[in-house]
Amino acid sequence: MKILMLSTGERDGAGRAACRLHEGLGQMGLDAQISIQQKQSNDPRITGPQTALDKTIAKLNLSYRLDSLPLNLYHRPNRAPFSLQWLPGSTLQRTIAFDPDIINLQWICQGYVSIEAIGKIKQPLVLTLHDMWAFTGGCHYNQTCDRYQVACGACPQLNSDRESDLSRWVWQRKAKALQQTNPTVVVLSKWLAKCAASSSLLKHHRVELIPNGLNLTKYKPIDKLLARQILNLPLDKQLILFGATLGTIDPRKGFQLLEPALKKLSSSGWTDRLEAVIFGPALLDAEICGFKYHALGTLTDDISIAILYAAADVLVAPSIQDNLPNVVLEALACGTPCVAFDVGGLPDLIEHQKNGYLAQPFDIEDLATGIAWVLDNPSRHQNLRNYAREKAEREFSIELQAKRYATLFSELVSAPKQI
Repeated sequence: MKILMLSTGERDGAGRAACRLHEGLGQMGLDAQISIQQKQSNDPRITGPQTALDKTIAKLNLSYRLDSLPLNLYHRPNRAPFSLQWLPGSTLQRTIAFDPDIINLQWICQGYVSIEAIGKIKQPLVLTLHDMWAFTGGCHYNQTCDRYQVACGACPQLNSDRESDLSRWVWQRKAKALQQTNPTVVVLSKWLAKCAASSSLLKHHRVELIPNGLNLTKYKPIDKLLARQILNLPLDKQLILFGATLGTIDPRKGFQLLEPALKKLSSSGWTDRLEAVIFGPALLDAEICGFKYHALGTLTDDISIAILYAAADVLVAPSIQDNLPNVVLEALACGTPCVAFDVGGLPDLIEHQKNGYLAQPFDIEDLATGIAWVLDNPSRHQNLRNYAREKAEREFSIELQAKRYATLFSELVSAPKQI
C-alpha cells in the first residue's frame, strides 16, 4: 500500500502533526510519502517543491498571496485566516505521479491545493481536519457564526450581509468537490467531530476520531533544574508558560485573557513567587502585569521545545477556540500540567484537576484560580505531573496514531470500488 500525504507547512502546528504521522507510518514499515509546499528542514523523507519555479513560488509565498487577493474586496473586521483555495496549479497532479493507493490531505490551505483539484482525486481520499475549514465557506474557526450548518453566505468574518458572497462561493465549490470524491474524514477531537456532523457539507460523510500522536521518547519529563540551567531560566521561581505559532498577536490563542488573569494573581501576592515564559512572537513590555517575563522567541526543534516544557511548572493555553493544540499535548507528554478554558478539543487533553485545570469560558477569575490551584500545593503538583505523562502514554503515542491511520487506510484501499 502506497500512501501519499500532503501538507502546506512543515513547522506550523498542523504541519508538525502531519510530519509526525508520516514518521509513525514509516516506523511501521509502510510506504508513505509526504509532500510539503513550504519545506524548511533537510529531512530527506519529506518532499518539497522540485522545480526552480515552484521553489521560488514557495519561498515568496506567492500562492498564498494570490489566493488571498479576492479578500481585498471586503473590509474585514479582523484578519482571521480565511482560505479560498481557487488558484489553479499542478501540485496535486505531479505528486500523484507517485501512483498512491490512497491520499491523505492534511492542512492544504494558503493556495497549496485547490478545491477543484480535490474533486478530481480518484483514489480513496482521507481528509484530516486540523480546524473547521473543510466544512465552512473559508474561515478556519467559525467564532460565533453557525452558518456553516446551512450554506454560509452573509459571512461575518467578511463583514458581509450578502448571501452570495465569497463564503457562499467557496461553500458551493466544496459541495461539488465533496460529491465527486466522497472522502473519509478524520477529526482530532470530539468537539470537531460534533461540528463536522452538524455541518451541511460533511454531515453525510464518514467521520473517524484519531487524535494526533507524539514521539514520547523525545517529549518526556526531564529534570526541571537541568532544563532551566540549559535555557538560562531562574531556578528559584515558579514558571508559567505561554506559547503559540503566532505568539501573543493571535487573539484566538487568548493572550489578551491571560493578562488580566495574571493581574489577579499579582494582586493576590504571587509577584515574588512567579515569573512568565513566552515562546513564539511576543510584543510585550518588560513586565506582564507586574510579573517578569522571559521571551524565548520561536523554537523549531523538538529537543529545545521539550526542554522548555520540562522547565515550566504550568502551561496556560487560554484559547477562545481550539481543536487539539500541540502545545498542550506536548506539555502533558513532558509532565507539565496545563490550564485552559473548557472549550473545543481541550477537554480531550486536560482532565479537570487530574492533569490540569479547565476554567469556565471565559471567566478570568476562574482562569487565575486554576493557575494558582495547580501551583500552590507541591504534592498535588507532582500528582498532576505524573498523571499528565500517564495520559500521554495511554492516548497520544505516535505508535497508536499511526496504527489507527494504517487500519483505516487498509480498510479503504481494500473496499470494493463503487461504480
